Amino acid sequence: MSDYRAPVKDMRFVMDELAGLPELSRLPGFEEATPDLADAILDEAARFTGEVLAPLNRVGDKEGCRLTADGVVTPAGWKAAYKQFCEAGWNGIASPAEFGGQGLPDTLGVAVKEMVCSANLSFSLGPLLTTGAVEALLTCASDALKATYLEKMITGQWTGTMNLTEPQAGSDLALIRSRAEPQADGSYKVFGQKIFITYGDHDMTENIVHLVLARLPDAPAGVRGISMFLVPKFLVNADGSLGARNDAYCIALEHKLGIHASPTCVMAYGDAGNFGGGAIGYLLGEPNRGLEYMFIMMNEARLGVGLQGIALGERAYQQALAFARERKQGRDALTGEALVTLDKHPDIRRMLMLMKSRVEACRAMAYYASGLLDRAHAASDPAERRRHLFLAEFMIPIVKGGGTEMGIDVTSLGIQIHGGMGYIEETGAAQHWRDARITTIYEGTTGIQANDLLLRKLMRDQGATARLLFGEVQATTRALADSGRPDLQAIGARLGEALAAWVKATEWLAAEAGNGLAGPLTAAVPYLHLAVTVCGGWLMGKAALAAAGRLDRGAGDATFCRAKIATARFYADHVLPQAVAYGVTVCSGSGALAGLSDDCF
Repeated sequence: MSDYRAPVKDMRFVMDELAGLPELSRLPGFEEATPDLADAILDEAARFTGEVLAPLNRVGDKEGCRLTADGVVTPAGWKAAYKQFCEAGWNGIASPAEFGGQGLPDTLGVAVKEMVCSANLSFSLGPLLTTGAVEALLTCASDALKATYLEKMITGQWTGTMNLTEPQAGSDLALIRSRAEPQADGSYKVFGQKIFITYGDHDMTENIVHLVLARLPDAPAGVRGISMFLVPKFLVNADGSLGARNDAYCIALEHKLGIHASPTCVMAYGDAGNFGGGAIGYLLGEPNRGLEYMFIMMNEARLGVGLQGIALGERAYQQALAFARERKQGRDALTGEALVTLDKHPDIRRMLMLMKSRVEACRAMAYYASGLLDRAHAASDPAERRRHLFLAEFMIPIVKGGGTEMGIDVTSLGIQIHGGMGYIEETGAAQHWRDARITTIYEGTTGIQANDLLLRKLMRDQGATARLLFGEVQATTRALADSGRPDLQAIGARLGEALAAWVKATEWLAAEAGNGLAGPLTAAVPYLHLAVTVCGGWLMGKAALAAAGRLDRGAGDATFCRAKIATARFYADHVLPQAVAYGVTVCSGSGALAGLSDDCF
């Protein structure tokens, strides 16, 4: 199995040219994000993930986690690697400095997160959930809770989880039954069972901070009656030291297709009888607003899961490329040379470029969205903050849905390039696909992302944010057409056709919504795929323009810039044309399902 080497050059290019890191470093609070610091961070993160985390990826897949009488035990090497991870400050790279973080832009942190996910996805899930929990606490926790928990979570001394799902309540959180009973001292006793809780228990830290959705006794039915509670594994004394063990336990570990080293726990609250029954918890924010607060974690997690798909796609591409350059098989169809390496065959080259171009397109979307979030936090003008926030929120389901679907496709292509050897576990190619398969399911399925894009993002402002994005794509299309370079003009022509399909589909959805939701909901996932395809093509077009500009100025690595333009051209010819087909599907609405009887299934 090939080693992982972080694609630092492409990451830095995307951060600078598409996410706008140089401009971000001029915003209040981000002044330290200089080019020299960015280079130092990326180089050190590449070293750490390649040397420390990547070698444990296979170990974790083979060993998995174990549930013992003392709790969950992680695979060999996990605790030592996590200790190094925290000591180096990676856990809080983009968290507020006032609580022990480094306060750097998400645009820089996102590249570090991608490296960690590529090197070892199972390992990355613990810090990912902790970061989401930190965001929720920053938003809705009391000052006392912030003082007690935030710094130790940001430094990684404690980890965090999100507890939503119950046996009878998957994506439909209205069915949650967990309950919280108020106590005289202002705390609550939480009762219930949660399933699929990532890193719900482990042996890497001394405490785990669970954010748990539950109902108060007088809560209204449905999602309007859900509150959020902070439930620590160990209670915390007034002086910050750890106190008694709380009544919150992992009672089972799930046996999964992939991410074997990430403990997926069944958590029981209030079953052990400690403290007279009930896990001690603390209300976060206001009663009955738990789902609203949880979505703060969810948005952070969804962007992170989209990045997981990108990261696994990158890892699979690197391994497939290394294998194709080494394995000799068959005759070169173009030159007649006998026994050539796989990468000389046209179809293998096509698959490799499909992997590379789709990974780069989705990476560009994720970094661009991170740049928008940074601007939403740091811009001084309220109108600017709102515009950047709306664009970022519009992009999040596109990044999550697009990055994860791409990850599955690209890791599958990696197996295909390996041929029969890809189906053998010893090569490691299959692990990337197995690990990727969950990403389109957890933190909201692709269908949920599509509905979110359509109902919550597209329609909340009558399409104003979408039209703003269309204008950005159109500007890039014009710049490509006016470039005077045939290769860029060809990209621009494809992008113009794809944008027209997206605009037409959006207008159809807006008109069809007046006739009910059957048509729009049937078309939601194809519409998401359409948005992903066009956004990827748009940012690849912008990247090609930037690369051409560097070539014209004699700046940067000429080989890299030519490869960036060639990759964008490949995406334009092999991926962007699919946008038109997705547009046709969207505008077909629910016609193919209308009147469909159950007998047809």
